Amino acid sequence: MKSKSRTKGAGKRIASGQRVASIVRQCLLSGKEVEIDGLGTFRPSKRGFAFEPETRPRIFLAYVEEDLALVRKLYRRLETEGYRPWLDKEKLLPGQNWPRSIERAIELSDFFIACFSSQGETKRGHFHCELRYALDCAQRMPLEEVFFVPVRLNECAVPRRISSQIQYVDLFPDWERGIQRVLRTIKRHSRKPMRDSLRPVG
Repeated sequence: MKSKSRTKGAGKRIASGQRVASIVRQCLLSGKEVEIDGLGTFRPSKRGFAFEPETRPRIFLAYVEEDLALVRKLYRRLETEGYRPWLDKEKLLPGQNWPRSIERAIELSDFFIACFSSQGETKRGHFHCELRYALDCAQRMPLEEVFFVPVRLNECAVPRRISSQIQYVDLFPDWERGIQRVLRTIKRHSRKPMRDSLRPVG
């Protein structure tokens, strides 16, 4: 029974992979580019298709809804600096299983920026679920790697479990000074080289 179920499972994965490959090919033939999360982007080219592996460090932004305006400002700055920030309001698509999509986005990220503020100190919700999941992910990483980066958007308390082990950055009263500290941390501890590369495919 086990061997049959394994064979069926493998067959389903192959069929699923073939369907994905077919969809990617159809999009490319129609002149569209296809981004595969965590992998890279396929683009039409003169020689057929080209693949650009994703080399920009990916940064997940966790926040409470009341801080969206400031977090969008942080998102835009990270994009301008050449990084690949992940913000639910920008990345989640209609119909997606959003809890699993968020977990996957955290798992695939190179850095997790937790945005703390007075608005989120006592609020319950998804923000704290994301914090717990990110801390669990960080536990599986080598000790010398930096993954979880706490920032404060205003005067507030950072949970003791975090503040007792991880240094946080204040983005107030001097936003630019705080951002520079965050950028230095990301640059110093990034595991992905920042480069552009397009490879022809088949």
